[in-house]
Amino acid sequence: MTFATLGLIEPLLRSLEKLGYQTPTPVQAQAIPAVLAGRDLMAAAQTGTGKTAGFALPLLQLLAMEGPKVTANSVRALILVPTRELAEQVHESVRQYAENLPLRTYAVYGGVSINPQMMKLRGGVDLLVATPGRLLDLFRQNALKFNQLQTLVLDEADRMLDLGFSEELANIYRALPKKRQTLLFSATFSDDIRLLAGQMLNDPLSIEVSPRNVAANTVKQWVVTVDKKRKPELFVHLMRKNKWKQVLVFAKTRNGVDALVEKLQGLGVNADGIHGDKPQATRQRALDRFKLSEVQILVATDVAARGLDIEDLPLVVNFDLPIVAEDYIHRIGRTGRAGATGEAISLVCADEVNMLSAIEMLTRQTLKRQNEPDFEPEHRVPETDASGQVIKKPKKPKKPKTSGGGGGKRNLGKWVDSGETQAPEPSIKPVRKVPVFNTGPRKRKP
Repeated sequence: MTFATLGLIEPLLRSLEKLGYQTPTPVQAQAIPAVLAGRDLMAAAQTGTGKTAGFALPLLQLLAMEGPKVTANSVRALILVPTRELAEQVHESVRQYAENLPLRTYAVYGGVSINPQMMKLRGGVDLLVATPGRLLDLFRQNALKFNQLQTLVLDEADRMLDLGFSEELANIYRALPKKRQTLLFSATFSDDIRLLAGQMLNDPLSIEVSPRNVAANTVKQWVVTVDKKRKPELFVHLMRKNKWKQVLVFAKTRNGVDALVEKLQGLGVNADGIHGDKPQATRQRALDRFKLSEVQILVATDVAARGLDIEDLPLVVNFDLPIVAEDYIHRIGRTGRAGATGEAISLVCADEVNMLSAIEMLTRQTLKRQNEPDFEPEHRVPETDASGQVIKKPKKPKKPKTSGGGGGKRNLGKWVDSGETQAPEPSIKPVRKVPVFNTGPRKRKP
């Protein structure tokens, strides 16, 4: 199968040839004909499956061949994404695909000035990539109209719900025309996602290109158990022992990112970090340097790293396990892409056993464990299995009691009779109530 047999037009085929695309991935092979036919789509596709091309290519073809010219402040196709980084990545892909087409594309997101975005939208945009919050800001300021909207794409819908965009999505849904094509892409199909699909999609075609909620089998995964306080020390040890050259590290919090970066830089390691508190320009600069191998270790939070597209990334390290199990799949999806192999190592302490159990249940596998010499944890991580069970640590056998004379009683010397004769019942005497004196404030002595 080729992209030509899927029905794509010549300008798109030329762009794909320039980009080196040869054979459609499974999600592309199923999605492209369905989108061209005008069907609503509900696709379960993990990061790295080629899903962006799966919806962007047919969408660009429909925009180029159908519908009236876009008018002022209007948009004909809208792609909603959860983060600024993903908005930039998706728009860059769209721009490359549309190189030979007379279409206007643009991306809007928060964290930067809204005024240049409002100016850009004055002439109208054929395809707009947007984050929910900034899209609503523009709509409420009358900088954007949806009267010409033909297609809505929800990319990484599960992540949008995880980040609390439910209300924003509901407000956007109410503002859109009822007659439209809707495409929903999600790494996982939770009950919330299915509810969202039921509200926004009309008789959708369902596509599931990989086993539900299963991590890519091209990624070798294992766990190294360690005490929480020794995680930074263990990470440095593993980095030096294995001579890691390029590593994407996930930390749970912004403070955790900053602390690890500071420690690594203090040891002379070329490290940088990205999280939500850092300006967009700073984050983009760190990412660009990492892609160019100018930065050896990039430490990130889940929100900041969602949508990162890094070619041939060999290793992902979970310095902290994610609170949401699905984020584990997104994290390790940064490596082992397009058939390449990758590795994902998780540093796990006893406090994280429930998170580990949730991940193993989601991925339906028990992750291989290993201890690093000199880093064996004092607080042992209980065993887990793929059913989501935490196997209790076996109780240590009790030490036998030191027995004294007869009847197995302890030898307490002369205080206790070791014979069988019962001691007499102690007599109970009433206690006289003690009168209370001088309840007032005490006088100071002269």
